[in-house]
Amino acid sequence: MRILALDSSGLTASTAVVEWEGSETVTVAEYTVNYKKTHSQTLLPMLDEIVRMTELDLEELDGIAVAAGPGSFTGLRIGSATAKGLGLALGKPLIHIPTLEGLAYNLWGTDRVICPILDARRGQVYTGIYEFRGGELTVLEDQTAVSIEELGEKLKSLGRPVIFLGDGVPVHRQALKERIMAGCDIIFAPANMNRQRAASVGSLAIQYYQKGKTETAAEHKPDYLRASQAERERAERERREQEGNKE
Repeated sequence: MRILALDSSGLTASTAVVEWEGSETVTVAEYTVNYKKTHSQTLLPMLDEIVRMTELDLEELDGIAVAAGPGSFTGLRIGSATAKGLGLALGKPLIHIPTLEGLAYNLWGTDRVICPILDARRGQVYTGIYEFRGGELTVLEDQTAVSIEELGEKLKSLGRPVIFLGDGVPVHRQALKERIMAGCDIIFAPANMNRQRAASVGSLAIQYYQKGKTETAAEHKPDYLRASQAERERAERERREQEGNKE
């Protein structure tokens, strides 16, 4: 089994080819860039480089995995459009991986509760709560957008050691340590594990594929979780217009 994985849900852009060989998952290639370029500039050139270096025949793929959200609205659209285009052109199924599950999978094997946090701005984070049971990622709280304070209350109610990761950590690290989770057993993932990686998305996608959790390219839609800023601003304008018409 061979899976192409894409993740452009955050500042990091990542592509990977992951295979299932006998009884284990093997990362054949991974290309990750965390730099100030748009994903429209990086994702396809990274994919082209992996195809060239590994002499990959895209027709031999079993599926295309994509980190489907939440995350950057623009990044999700680019990743989904790329995955959909490949899926339609090649006639391959898509494997829809929730961004926060893919991020949590970076920490496979930890006995701590895993809490990825992505900065959602407006005082919120995109987050979920996970753990590993028997080597399988288990969802304790599904991904959602909440305030960091509300998240802290949920974690404290579990009464267990927690490990945080994601681009929300630099934003909220001090508050988590000194106020929100003060006195709790918390740690933060090291730099090599704390951002999105397509190899993790692909490894989790193999499990999804084996369980029949796939979709067609036509069916695929990103998980935004909330309206974009442009959509919120439009809704606010329409609300004001309606109120003005009533007057």
